[in-house]
Amino acid sequence: MIYPENFESKIGFDRIRSQIKALCVTQGAVEKLETAEFSSDYRTVKERLDRTFEMRTALMMESGFPDGSFVDTDSFLKKAGIEGAFLETDEIAALRKALSMVHALVLFFRGKEQQYPRLQTLCRDVNGFPEIINHIDTILDKFGKVRDSASPELFSIRRAIRDRESQISRRIQQIMGQAQAAGLVDGDASISIREGRAVIPVAAANKKKIKGFVHDESATGKTVYVEPIEVVEINNELKELEYEQRREVVRILTRFTDTIRPDLPAIRESGDFLTTMDFIRAKARFALANDCTLPIVGEGSSVSLRSARHTLLAQTLRREGKPIVPLDLTLTPEKHILVISGPNAGGKSVCLKTVGLLQYMLQKGFLVSASENSEMGLFEDIFIDIGDEQSIDNDLSTYSSHLLNMKNILRHAGSRSLILIDEFGTGTEPVIGGAIAESVLEKLEEKHCFGVITTHYSNLKYYASNAAGILNGAMTFDVQNIRPLFRLETGKPGSSFAIEIARKIGLPEEIIRSASDKAGSDHVDMERQLREIARDRRYWEQKRERIRQAEKRVDELAEKYRSELEAIKNERGRLLKEARTEARQITDEANRQIENTIREIRESQADRQRTLVVRRKMDEFKQTLVEDKAADEAIDRKIEQLRAREQRRAERKRKKSEAATAASPAAADKPRTVEPGAKVRIKGQDAVGEVMSLDGKRATVGFGQILTTIAVDRLEIISNSEYKKVVRNERPAAPSTNYDPGQRRLQFSQQIDVRGMRVTEALEAVQDFVDEAVMFGFSELRILHGKGTGALKEEIRQYLRATGLVASAKDEHEERGGAGITVVRLNV
Repeated sequence: MIYPENFESKIGFDRIRSQIKALCVTQGAVEKLETAEFSSDYRTVKERLDRTFEMRTALMMESGFPDGSFVDTDSFLKKAGIEGAFLETDEIAALRKALSMVHALVLFFRGKEQQYPRLQTLCRDVNGFPEIINHIDTILDKFGKVRDSASPELFSIRRAIRDRESQISRRIQQIMGQAQAAGLVDGDASISIREGRAVIPVAAANKKKIKGFVHDESATGKTVYVEPIEVVEINNELKELEYEQRREVVRILTRFTDTIRPDLPAIRESGDFLTTMDFIRAKARFALANDCTLPIVGEGSSVSLRSARHTLLAQTLRREGKPIVPLDLTLTPEKHILVISGPNAGGKSVCLKTVGLLQYMLQKGFLVSASENSEMGLFEDIFIDIGDEQSIDNDLSTYSSHLLNMKNILRHAGSRSLILIDEFGTGTEPVIGGAIAESVLEKLEEKHCFGVITTHYSNLKYYASNAAGILNGAMTFDVQNIRPLFRLETGKPGSSFAIEIARKIGLPEEIIRSASDKAGSDHVDMERQLREIARDRRYWEQKRERIRQAEKRVDELAEKYRSELEAIKNERGRLLKEARTEARQITDEANRQIENTIREIRESQADRQRTLVVRRKMDEFKQTLVEDKAADEAIDRKIEQLRAREQRRAERKRKKSEAATAASPAAADKPRTVEPGAKVRIKGQDAVGEVMSLDGKRATVGFGQILTTIAVDRLEIISNSEYKKVVRNERPAAPSTNYDPGQRRLQFSQQIDVRGMRVTEALEAVQDFVDEAVMFGFSELRILHGKGTGALKEEIRQYLRATGLVASAKDEHEERGGAGITVVRLNV
């Protein structure tokens, strides 16, 4: 049950439906939108949502999605069902468009059970009638006219018509010439058409000198239009042939209508499928435009909204360039009613309407403007009491209308009902109004209803604080700047901040003090305590945020030091390993020297002279070990000196080469301006070519075998020697294929798909793609990279910004892919 009858206008759904209606192409889709029912059946709701979400994905990600015509077929199919009736040519052309679109949709979703299971199931038993499409093509041409070949009789009739028209043209030209030669017709006169017949303009004085029928005269009466007697008979034959042509066309159309009449029930089903897809497509397009998505849907009753936005409010703020504060709200079986308090114009009613609108949209089968990790259950009833329902006709005051709503809500509400009440208890004397509201709230809690209630009454805040199934909530307020923050916080009630707001507006201070005295110390103390709670909470939130930021910086420094220590540890291990290796080598060398020394001493049999020589070698070896470190340092210094000397020599060589190049004839023959015969390079590119001709500010340049036209200011002059060097280096040794530029340009697509590629592969593909586009003169490209984490998109955008060939690179329109596609405009 949805209560009251104007529920949709109260939450704004009627405006959303109007926007979706504008996106529907067919009247059948509009009718499905108007009759879409609120449902609490899980399977029904889930199927509707899944279909819309799959269509949203297809529109966003699939470049090959059918973009044909959605056509209503009901009107002329009803006509075709009447025996003896026939479809006109425009109706047959519309039928062909409809069946072609059906056939294209069925083919698109065929074999895509994994990506689009719901839509693929919807297409499974749909017939696109390709044989009827082929039959229509034999009858009508691409302009919707009946073909000459539609029947042998029609072919003969139209050939005869053309013969008669040719005869009439030749004969009347002859008569016209003879009349002009005789001076009966002006020399500059021309043949006219009157009542479908060719006539000759004749001066009124000469009309009897040309035998024929007068069909018309000029406004002044000085000229009459005569059909010569010689062509009257031929014109009569032509008219009879035209009547015969119409009869033959009717026979062809009748025969076609009779042929498809047995298939009309199945054709109607295909037409209904087409309007259904149009309806789903309109919902998906609305979802794309408003960032709506599919939440987690549960069979039970609960609400857990994350980053929710009121769709209409989000549209308004987006147009005004203002940010929207998203709503986080949770209702569970344990805490199933939320009582929101806080300042006026602080966002309480927006929270209530957001919950009602999104829940209603969900159970109508529309995607919702909330985060996809939101969890939303299903309710059998939604009740709302908001606004002023006073009525002179029904003798209802504002408060009476609220009481009537409370009566109806209490009568029908249950554990699977969602109740939305704005400014609960207002409209009458506060004490009794608050008491009645508290009693109603107690009854709603007993019924285990789900609800969102806004109020300023203190007794309702107290009751919510002590009730088991009710949760207090507050709209936050910036006490220092006296302004609402439009953010919901749960767990504690909020203050109305009436005194602060009155003081900011400029109400006299004596009136504010008098009002505080009249309100009583208890009320003022409670308001002050609520303000202090709000202020302290904000202070501790800011403190917690600063601590979190400090901890984050500490963690980053700890990670940095850990990585540096790890690097030092690895370097230390490497050096120790090298030192051990070197020590082993030194030890082995020392052992060999000792062994050789001992062996030589033994062989010389302790000869004094020989022993002295051996000992001197051993001392030299020891000195070598001692001086190794100093020698290594000297070698390092020598290497540095050699490196510096080599750099100075290379620098002198470069300067000398530049000076020689500047003085050489090759530099002298370098043109100063772009002119035919000049050797040029595209700025920022490696390709070189020769200017063939100039046309104002554009030049025709030959790059190898390819001629392209490019702006002069995008070219830079190079020398002949540099041109020859590049051409020589780029010339392939043994070409293996014949490159046909004309054929390649015909096959060139202005869209590339790099999804699934690694970054390096994608950048190489995009670079080649852009180069070919410039070469062939294309000015706009589309790069399909998908959304994902955004890393691939950012790398591609960085490359595009770095090249001078790109004028702009921005997201595609939201309805055609949004951030998943980059539209590139080139300086061509």
